[in-house]
Amino acid sequence: MNIVVASGKGGTGKTTIATSLAMLLNEHISKPVKIVDSDVEAPNAHLVLKPQINQTRDASIALPVFSADICTGCKICVDVCRYHAIVMTGEIPYVMEQLCHGCGSCTLQCPVNAITEEAHAIGQLSMGSTQAGLGFAKGELTISEPMSAPVIRQLKQWQLDADSINILDAPPGASCPVVETLRRADFALLVTEPTPFGLHDLKQIIQLVQLMKIPHAVIINRSNLAKNIIEPICKANRIPILLRIPFDKITAEQLSTGKALIEIRPNLIDELRQVFQSILKLTGQEIE
Repeated sequence: MNIVVASGKGGTGKTTIATSLAMLLNEHISKPVKIVDSDVEAPNAHLVLKPQINQTRDASIALPVFSADICTGCKICVDVCRYHAIVMTGEIPYVMEQLCHGCGSCTLQCPVNAITEEAHAIGQLSMGSTQAGLGFAKGELTISEPMSAPVIRQLKQWQLDADSINILDAPPGASCPVVETLRRADFALLVTEPTPFGLHDLKQIIQLVQLMKIPHAVIINRSNLAKNIIEPICKANRIPILLRIPFDKITAEQLSTGKALIEIRPNLIDELRQVFQSILKLTGQEIE
């Protein structure tokens, strides 16, 4: 089962919820539990969980390499590249690596087989576990590389196990990296805050999960900062609000030191357990 914890904007407490939910489930259900940090531009779940990393690998894309001896300069590769990553600067094409998505269209369409492919690392994938046995994985995009979606895709292919409860900590926003994280999700848990920015960006992520037909619900963090900002849109879209977490200065200070939410506020353990039971009910699944 894949549960994606997402938010329309950063700073709403998405990773705070994801890590504590994963820790709780790891202690209280019979199935294996894994947290997958797919916020590959700024992964930080490890700061809370402090896992022992035991395996790493590169995330890469396949860049085209042109043979000057074979290429006829026909420009078919230039025409088929939808990302405009190939240009003619002389007798053979030139690849702008930062634009190339590694889709392979040029290689497939070359009429004289003048193109081979070479792996180009764009990030690193890591896996391990915590002292409590919670599975952990993360991806990290290499600085200066522009595309995070391939890193997320390869992280999911490597780590998602159909027999596990996988908690995916998504990137903020509602763009391509979030779409990639949400693919094949069984449920999306949307974390928001009662601010104008929180409301605006929640509307975007709601549209996205509705378009992708993913069951979803909302958690309102810092719920005591303002009233009746988030509730109307949830009511209008018939989206259940599974949890409200009021702002507390002491909690915020301790979270900044790397402590987990359920360690700071153990009174939320039962409420997060109920959140998971609600997710099971909304998805029609049964897990002991």
